[in-house]
Amino acid sequence: MYRGFPLMSRYSIKDIFAQKPLRKKVEIRGWLKTRRDSKDFSFLEINDGSCLANLQIIAPSDLKNYTEIVLRLHTGCSLLIRGIVNESPAKGQEVELLAEELVVYGWSDPDNYPLQKKRHSFEFLRSIAHLRPRTNSIGAIARIRSSLSFGVHKFFQEQGFIHVHTPIITTSDCEGAGEIFKVTAPPKTNKDDLDDLSPDNEFFGKPASLTVSGQLQAEVYALALGRVYTFGPTFRAENSNTSRHLAEFWMVEPEIAFCDLVENRNLAESFLKYLIQYVLEHNQQDLQLFANFIDKELLKKLAAVLKSSFTHITYTEAISILAKSGKVFDFPLRWGADLQAEHERYLCEEVFANPVFVTDYPKEIKPFYMRLNDDGETVAAMDLLLPGIGEIIGGSQREERYDFLVSRMKELNLDLDDYNWYLDLRSFGTVPHSGFGLGFERFLQFVTSMNNIRDVIPFPRTPGSAPY
Repeated sequence: MYRGFPLMSRYSIKDIFAQKPLRKKVEIRGWLKTRRDSKDFSFLEINDGSCLANLQIIAPSDLKNYTEIVLRLHTGCSLLIRGIVNESPAKGQEVELLAEELVVYGWSDPDNYPLQKKRHSFEFLRSIAHLRPRTNSIGAIARIRSSLSFGVHKFFQEQGFIHVHTPIITTSDCEGAGEIFKVTAPPKTNKDDLDDLSPDNEFFGKPASLTVSGQLQAEVYALALGRVYTFGPTFRAENSNTSRHLAEFWMVEPEIAFCDLVENRNLAESFLKYLIQYVLEHNQQDLQLFANFIDKELLKKLAAVLKSSFTHITYTEAISILAKSGKVFDFPLRWGADLQAEHERYLCEEVFANPVFVTDYPKEIKPFYMRLNDDGETVAAMDLLLPGIGEIIGGSQREERYDFLVSRMKELNLDLDDYNWYLDLRSFGTVPHSGFGLGFERFLQFVTSMNNIRDVIPFPRTPGSAPY
């Protein structure tokens, strides 16, 4: 059986701390964080990105290139080091590496390298997004993001879901809000008029856009395979330049056949708790960094979510609670208006001090595909609100009844011909089905307590800004 690519004696720093291969010769590669010189040796702090902690290297003065190389090293240099792992007498670390050979892959000019040994603001780090992964905080976010990505797949695979790759380019606006990025391309024919963007000359034969959600396409597969999920980038041309919004972000979207809103809500709660438990078990050191420097109550907050039974109220109850609170909100409050972040956070932070599901929203503020309730005024929708964030999950039971769906689409002046394939799903073996979407970056904000969503995605895209 194939067991992976052997790396001989090369270890990651994470491996060395975990395995402690004492008195064994190993090879590591990484970037220099700091150098301190003593009489007979130099202390080098090396990090390779595999974990938060640096590995201390003892570079003795009798190394053959000590004077020419070691004493010229500065923060940012990339190195290969071979040596012996020993117990460390230093406080706070169990092992260190006694260097026997040191090779420089790349030098770093100390006068121009922007990441010197000091704390930098997150605003500054966003201006050098190509270098910021080398910092402790952004490196820790990258590891947490990777771990949680795996956790997403692990949860759904363990629950019998099938992963479906939904398209990035679509001809259907799932949300119907018009906040879409149109896709243009050179005309598909060699016409003289290159400005001809009529439907006949569209690259895909009709107007297309970047997807705002994979939900509609996921429904196709859910109504054949039962349980599916998609996890990928989505795009919204919303001109909102806040700490909570991105133009490109990642969504986790499960879709389940033979599932009502209650089952959907239970799945969402289980999923969220699973991910929190997963990150607590697999990223303890990285989370501790944010507990030390960003939010002293972070670990308590995460543990509290695991132990809680999520609160459930209807939209109408939420409006009543907010109206009776006596609090003056920036955004007007009335039945029929969408809840804003300040309303959501007040409910889950001040009123309940707990995660809150809000269900049964007015149909006018929700998309066409949500199932109409018996009152004819609300739909079987749900939003999950988390303290410190507000909405983290939005979902619904989908409208499975053909006549009801057609009627709703006509109300919104949608072209039925554009959605004939979607209507077919209600004509041939329709079933109750539900799903939700979790904004991955907002969830990362929650588990790290990072204030700005731009700091939990590698390359943020926002109005007026798309470098790299």
